Amino acid sequence: MISFLIAAIKIIILLGFLILIHEAGHFIVAKLCKVKVNEFAIGFGPVIWKKQGKETQYALRLIPLGGFVSMEGEDERSEDDRSFSKASIPKRMAIVVAGATVNIVFAIIVYFALITTSGTYVSNKVANTVDGYAAQQIGLQSGDEIIEINGEKVKSQKDINEIVTNSNGEEIDIKVNRNGEILEYTTKPTEVPVKTTGIYLDDNAKIVTVEKGSSSERSGVQANDRLIKVNDVEINGDPNKAVETINEKGLNTMVLTVERDDQQIEIELTPDYYSTYYLGVNLGQAPDTFWNRCINGGMQTAEFLGPIVDSIKQLFTGQVGVDQMMGPVGISEVIAKTDGVREFFQMMALISLSLGVTNLLPIPALDGGKLLILIIEAIRRKPLKQETEINIQLLGFSILIALSLYVSYNDILRIF
Repeated sequence: MISFLIAAIKIIILLGFLILIHEAGHFIVAKLCKVKVNEFAIGFGPVIWKKQGKETQYALRLIPLGGFVSMEGEDERSEDDRSFSKASIPKRMAIVVAGATVNIVFAIIVYFALITTSGTYVSNKVANTVDGYAAQQIGLQSGDEIIEINGEKVKSQKDINEIVTNSNGEEIDIKVNRNGEILEYTTKPTEVPVKTTGIYLDDNAKIVTVEKGSSSERSGVQANDRLIKVNDVEINGDPNKAVETINEKGLNTMVLTVERDDQQIEIELTPDYYSTYYLGVNLGQAPDTFWNRCINGGMQTAEFLGPIVDSIKQLFTGQVGVDQMMGPVGISEVIAKTDGVREFFQMMALISLSLGVTNLLPIPALDGGKLLILIIEAIRRKPLKQETEINIQLLGFSILIALSLYVSYNDILRIF
């Protein structure tokens, strides 16, 4: 019971705070633009608390899955001089994007703060080389500073991994600084075959997703199957044991036993293999200085932003299905499982960034959809008909509700 209450408090604090700062962004910019705000609400549905300010009513509503700032003339055009509809297009655009902007900026600040206080600072100096790999074979040594690979600057292990992976096994040119002397080497990265089945497991060895075109999909493995055995090895709900067994050397053909609709099914499959490439160096940490903390924080914060944008691109290009999205139920489960203050704030930053970026998508009923309508108005030099605008917003809202229900349904299936 206590663990449930703690989880509930964490969910309420995290989501409530992110909704609050999002709506506060709209509210503050609206006030700065002299637009009249009738209501500032957290939540939807029946009012459970309200307070009337000088001109704005502040309210808490029953369903804590969002919030809104109700401005004069936002939904229906008003002749009030301070209405949203009377404000200039740049002012309306600023108000619309303010909420998402606050979420994105907040996420960047929190993540930067977490990284700069983590005690781990990247460098481009070799700590050691891996036996038998390319770096050792060409004579790289501990203390060498890797400056460039194929003409690209190297600042971290991630830079090395990306450049070497993109080489596809072709020769690479390496420039290093050894005690002030610049040395150049040419070598082929070491090829390492990697086994893949294309399945992704949750903490209970339930299959969350099956990669399209993978050996698992071709063999009939489905999302939401629960993995029971790999060959004759009992998994017992341990995803690490499953991965370890699947990756066992010499195990080319395997039989997965999965539970589906209360029945156990045996599926035979042959994993796919692909080649990955490594230079075979481990880099050391940079000295703990304020400047190195800032550099490391900036680099890792930039890396933190990339996957969110990539995920959205993959969704629109069909590389990621809607069934792989996570809704309020799935997010709540992840928040409940956070362990410690740092992990809680890291999750807060991730969700805040996701909320901000998603809200800027050009989908009706989202802030990005409203922004698109304003851009159309600026191009046409006149607003859309009020009835047309309302119908677009209603259609977008209906799609969002249907999508939320579908995603939440999938979240529940993944959990149970």
